[in-house]
Amino acid sequence: AEPLLEKALGEGWEATGETFTGREMERWAYERPFSLVELADANYVVNAEYVTTEDGTGLVHQAPAFGEDDLRTCRAYGLPVVNPVRPDGTFEAGLPLVGGQFFKKADEALVEDLRERGLLFRHVPYEHSYPHCWRCHTALLYYAQPSWYIRTTAVKDRLLAENEATNWFPESVKHGRFGDWLNNNIDWALSRNRYWGTPLPIWRCEEGHLTCVGSLAELTELTGTDQSGLDPHRPYIDAVTFGCPAEGCALEATRVPEVIDAWYDSGSMPFAQWGYPYKNKDLFEKRYPAQFISEAIDQTRGWFYTLMAVGTLVFDKSSYENVVCLGHILAEDGRKMSKHLGNILQPIPLMDQHGADAVRWFMAAGGSPWAARRVGHGTIQEVVRKTLLTYWNTVAFQALYARTSSWAPSAADPAPADRPLLDRWLLGELNALVDQVTVALEAFDTQRAGKLLSAFVDDLSNWYVRRSRRRFWQGDPAALRTLHETVETVTRLMAPLTPFITERVWQDLVVPVAPDAPDSVHLSTWPVADETLIDPTLSEQMVLVRRLVELGRATRAESGVKTRQPLSRALVAASGFASLSDELRAQITEELNVSSLAALSEVGGSLVDTTAKANFRALGRRFGKGVQAVAKAVAEADAAALSLALREGTAAVEVDGERVTLAPDEVIITETPREGWSVASDSGATVALDLEITPELRRAGLARDAIRLIQEARKNSGLDVADRILVRWDAADAETAEALAEHAALISDEVLADEFATAEPDASFGEPFTDEPLSLTFRLRKV
Repeated sequence: AEPLLEKALGEGWEATGETFTGREMERWAYERPFSLVELADANYVVNAEYVTTEDGTGLVHQAPAFGEDDLRTCRAYGLPVVNPVRPDGTFEAGLPLVGGQFFKKADEALVEDLRERGLLFRHVPYEHSYPHCWRCHTALLYYAQPSWYIRTTAVKDRLLAENEATNWFPESVKHGRFGDWLNNNIDWALSRNRYWGTPLPIWRCEEGHLTCVGSLAELTELTGTDQSGLDPHRPYIDAVTFGCPAEGCALEATRVPEVIDAWYDSGSMPFAQWGYPYKNKDLFEKRYPAQFISEAIDQTRGWFYTLMAVGTLVFDKSSYENVVCLGHILAEDGRKMSKHLGNILQPIPLMDQHGADAVRWFMAAGGSPWAARRVGHGTIQEVVRKTLLTYWNTVAFQALYARTSSWAPSAADPAPADRPLLDRWLLGELNALVDQVTVALEAFDTQRAGKLLSAFVDDLSNWYVRRSRRRFWQGDPAALRTLHETVETVTRLMAPLTPFITERVWQDLVVPVAPDAPDSVHLSTWPVADETLIDPTLSEQMVLVRRLVELGRATRAESGVKTRQPLSRALVAASGFASLSDELRAQITEELNVSSLAALSEVGGSLVDTTAKANFRALGRRFGKGVQAVAKAVAEADAAALSLALREGTAAVEVDGERVTLAPDEVIITETPREGWSVASDSGATVALDLEITPELRRAGLARDAIRLIQEARKNSGLDVADRILVRWDAADAETAEALAEHAALISDEVLADEFATAEPDASFGEPFTDEPLSLTFRLRKV
């Protein structure tokens, strides 16, 4: 232990004379510093590998009753296990100096005694983590106690084999935390010195003969009295005695005082719940093992282990086939929830405030179930806003327009193949969703299932419903049937995660129009994907359409031209644009509010000034010190040609006579729009808007402003969405008047007006609505 010389003794000391190894010092006798407890032939040096020269002195005092390593080492030398500390943490009353004192308090007296006797070289306080009771914060003491054991080490190989046959989620626990526990398996300390618990059913006589009793019937036979009504808990069971049944022994046998570890009860649950083997034998055998169990990560050494250990010991087979191992629930600040810290969120009030489904969705789908999760009011409100409220509003939309159109599913509705492109796209996405969610849930991946469902609900509401509003206003059976089928299927897919809101939707939306529908969504069959309706090409094309729409909206926002103002044209450059059908292109023109759509390549000249420069971060990973030469080649290349090539996939430049291929993320393309145009580009796609607003376009924009105002007036007047109205208007501005007269038919169609005129309103019309920017005043009434 020479490396510890200066650390242990301080400066100015050096080793002189003879040195000894630990092995040479084995069994050297020493004079112990305290003689408060009687010990016979125990004061000598023993060897153990856990003593190091990283800290301390190289000598470690052994206390076999108070440490696992100490106990193991002392047992190897046959040393006695002495424990002068009582269960309440105080020393035995008769001990000198420390008798009756709490073990931590006794430190002061012991150190002072060593100092007074001249035996203390130095008193050095060590700061380290120490176990305390989490309730009262009292220091804790571990010490060895006699115990009854189950020899689980005898079935270690079978436990490992059963673990290999088990599916773990996440898989890392299988050979990680749980696998390590099995590999380092020790015998199970079964007994506890407590009052409450299942009494250990072992009776012992003074000769040490042991009798294990398996039932009240067996106890009746042993005692010769009826024990069928006995409460088999303490203190009643302790009063039962019988003559020892061991051959030649007539001594009285009494029950040992210990009770059984409560985890043994938990591990016995699969058969104990049925009263097996005395009851329900066939029922148990049909249901064993369980297909699925779930608990938190801290149960790897608790419920997960005892279920597998008891099942394997008794039936040679684990109690479960699949296990989802969950992470812990934390407070919003990342700390563990604790009554002491006052940061506990009680589940029932949380459900009362946000809804049980919101809490369920957050737990199952709001993140990885096996990662630690922060939960709070804010996180759950986000779940409600993003997913559940969007789903509910979509259901309400379908119910509203089905009711106002007096529509119900019928054989007369168009078949999927005969419906418009947007309907076919949605049904294709729906059936792909069914397939993907099924795969995710069969793999116990609720997070992926939740992400898929959330994304689909968002697409359903913010793309399909929004793009189809006019069709719903008109009571189009194809749109109503498509949305009904979609909502009904999504409701079944969401039912395991959100059982309450989906049941309400099922009762309100499905049962009234489907006489043969099951009484509950939870009694319905799981959806099966119709692969004939899945169109991967259409799906990819719609992704492109929506991407181009996003770029168009972005460039509109940047230019400051509001969405309601029609523009003459949009030009597009993107891989796959040429293959888009007229129906798909119409989606883009309507969303961007432009009159025409064309490929950028069809227009002569360029609408942007293009520059290109190297992305040093991306290129540096590939070329290292050679990145400067590549950057120089990029800077000298034709930027417009480079941009066009990257839009199609990859581009190439010449570096020192060699051709170098570049990916889109390795070159930074900057496009500056020419005057009169607004351009947005991203990942190889470009959308350019012609910003010139002609008088005709301006009048069309004014008409759309009027539509918005009248729609708001309808809503504020409490009109139903299907109510027809009469409108009387007056515009002081000549351009506004011209615009309203020119687009009267469009406005009437959009606001459901049977009349849209400048005639004088009579008394049946409501109060006037005025918009100063348009210099427009109008009144309306229900037909």
